[in-house]
Amino acid sequence: MSLIVFGSINIDLAAKTPRLPQPGETIIGSNFFTAGGGKGANQAVAASRLGTSTHLIGRVGNDKFAEELLTSLQSYGLNTENVLIDKSTHSGVAIIAVDDSGQNNIIVIPGANNNVGDADIERLKKVLSEATSLLLQLEIPLKFVQKAAKVARELGVRVILDPAPAAGDLPIDLYPLIDIITPNEVEAGQLFGFPVNDTETAIRAAKQLQQRGVENVIVKLGDRGAVAVTADESFFVPAFAVRAIDTVAAGDAFNGGLAAALDGGRSLSEAVVWGCAAGALCATKVGAQVAMPDRATFDKFLQHNLAAEFR
Repeated sequence: MSLIVFGSINIDLAAKTPRLPQPGETIIGSNFFTAGGGKGANQAVAASRLGTSTHLIGRVGNDKFAEELLTSLQSYGLNTENVLIDKSTHSGVAIIAVDDSGQNNIIVIPGANNNVGDADIERLKKVLSEATSLLLQLEIPLKFVQKAAKVARELGVRVILDPAPAAGDLPIDLYPLIDIITPNEVEAGQLFGFPVNDTETAIRAAKQLQQRGVENVIVKLGDRGAVAVTADESFFVPAFAVRAIDTVAAGDAFNGGLAAALDGGRSLSEAVVWGCAAGALCATKVGAQVAMPDRATFDKFLQHNLAAEFR
């Protein structure tokens, strides 16, 4: 069995800066680097680094970044045979600023990600029947996110949607196709129009998502942890205490950890713990894919922090 991620692939152009600039302000940064990114690719790397057989389906562009991206993804153990080189455009690019507290702002230019379409859905169909889960995000056209979810549902494959970047409300007929949805507090607030900033409001938002047809809802609350609501229970998993230096891909690490745990047959409560642990470890390093923990580091972290039943 394996995990399939259908989503975006970007090259990250990242700058480290003492603080994030105000509109119209120029400030001096302290470091610059390039690295693989994109929410789809990040989540795929996160799962693969934790030992899960992972396939990535998406597009890169006709530019110097394509080979760099594919080589990097393959170095993390990902199957990229269904990543298309789109000769009509450039690879997706993310321009990122990270301040000394680990907060960030990001500008994404989708490039080849915007051209994901029916040909990619056909490639997905060829491998989906062997998958345990399909991970989706919103950095490719929403129409094809929905098509992918429908194909997975028809095949009985678990659908996990990270509704990011936040895009306001989603088509009402998408929700019943989703087994697990994982908004962060900002995205949950945008879906419903009220602030989501604590456990109580997270549970309120989650129950409204369930009313739209989603079976399981996990609201990521950043450095506070995560709230999960299922048909039978609601529970809170506190965040792990770490020194965060870069939160750029912590949410992607969460989804990769969650999916890896589920792929390994663990319960949803155990999977949320895995997600929180992966996100915490990711936040202790600079970058996106390069910050995803390997399995040895992850296991040592859990052994130090958790009782045996959650490892």
